[in-house]
Amino acid sequence: MTFAEDSGIFASIAGLPLHPLVVHVVVVFLPVSALGLITLVAVPRWRKHYGVLAVAVATMGAAGAFVAKESGDALADQVGLPRNHEDWGERLSTWAIVFAAIAIVWLVLDRRRSSSAQELHQGAPDASSGRLTGALPMLARLAGALVAVLSLVVLVLTAVVGHSGADAAWADRTSFGVPSTVTPSGSSDAANPPAAEPGTAEPGPAEPGTAEPEATAPGSGESATSPEATDPSATDPSAADPSYTLAEIAEHGSRESCWAAINGEVYDLTDWIDEHPGGIGEILGVCGTDASADFRDEHDGDDEPRQELTRFRIGRLG
Repeated sequence: MTFAEDSGIFASIAGLPLHPLVVHVVVVFLPVSALGLITLVAVPRWRKHYGVLAVAVATMGAAGAFVAKESGDALADQVGLPRNHEDWGERLSTWAIVFAAIAIVWLVLDRRRSSSAQELHQGAPDASSGRLTGALPMLARLAGALVAVLSLVVLVLTAVVGHSGADAAWADRTSFGVPSTVTPSGSSDAANPPAAEPGTAEPGPAEPGTAEPEATAPGSGESATSPEATDPSATDPSAADPSYTLAEIAEHGSRESCWAAINGEVYDLTDWIDEHPGGIGEILGVCGTDASADFRDEHDGDDEPRQELTRFRIGRLG
């Protein structure tokens, strides 16, 4: 079964995923139409020449936003999609459709207002026409103000959706979005042991036939190098179960190093990204975060994902 057959009519075009293609329509048409409509609301004399064009571009942008949302859902079924980007995409689709609809209403009201004003100038209208003519300017101004506000909303939402999508696609593949890797506590000491103090000699191998004296604790004849004394976990249980703060987890928010906190436990999900049945996007979307709510939303009451997580546990949330 092909990608398109598996995911529906919005899945692909010419064998390529439709979503990354159609988003270009959205990020160009919606901002251009929003800026154009704000200008037309502010400059009435340009409405006659450019009003239809601006509304047509807004309508195409809204249609593109709807197709982008549907194709994004189809793509998510195959490779996963970051939840944050998906949520913002759904909001933009809804607001873009409202934006285009109000823009059409405003253009119709403004054209009727202009036509009525010309009729008034040419001759006195009848009573019903007069009442309608008196209401049209107020309705047109109200619709124009609403168009201006919705234009600003669409501009902001388009920027947020574009940023979240670009961040999900490229943050872990470029140096701009890859955080520095935190060295786990204690590993730097193991890699770089402290130098010996001046004037002291490092212990060398024992002479043949001689036995090394055992160090004893002051006042006792027992050896001071017992397993209990050398094992930190024997006196400090937390040493065997390290804790990490959310700030430390946030520094592992890339595909190369993906940590997440879930229900008070910390997991290194780097190796799980490519194995996740729901696609890599679901895991990349929670790297470097407290993913407890996301995990509950997806797997609440399911024991298998919880058991699978135990393989990747590296500590607890401190």
